[in-house]
Amino acid sequence: TLNGLLLGDSGYPLSKHLMTPFLATQTPAEERFNASLCRTRVLIEQTFGLLKRKFELLHFGIRSSPDQVIVYITACSVLHNIGIEIGIGTAVSSDCRGINIQNCLQQIVNGNDIVPPARTKGISKRIAITNGFF
Repeated sequence: TLNGLLLGDSGYPLSKHLMTPFLATQTPAEERFNASLCRTRVLIEQTFGLLKRKFELLHFGIRSSPDQVIVYITACSVLHNIGIEIGIGTAVSSDCRGINIQNCLQQIVNGNDIVPPARTKGISKRIAITNGFF
């Protein structure tokens, strides 16, 4: 079973394993959910950018099996973290308060959340997360 969640923008379909923003927020909690999702996505994108600049292999793409790609990315992440610990690298700030999420929020299409019946588990999960944490 999958013990985590993937985060996506509004271009991806909502599912029980992939959380996307509310397209038309109706409550302050839904707005906070969207803002939190955007902050997290921006932080992740900054981290990917940093790793791609540092490791050429990641920048130009890896042509290998998925299992081998996991090994490469893990190795790059470990080397990056070791570099930070010994003072030869920089980390992406984990302080989310300074992240500008306006571009991320503007990418959310205003409209109705129209989701096929097969994705109702995703709707239920997103609502549970929103009600439980935001």
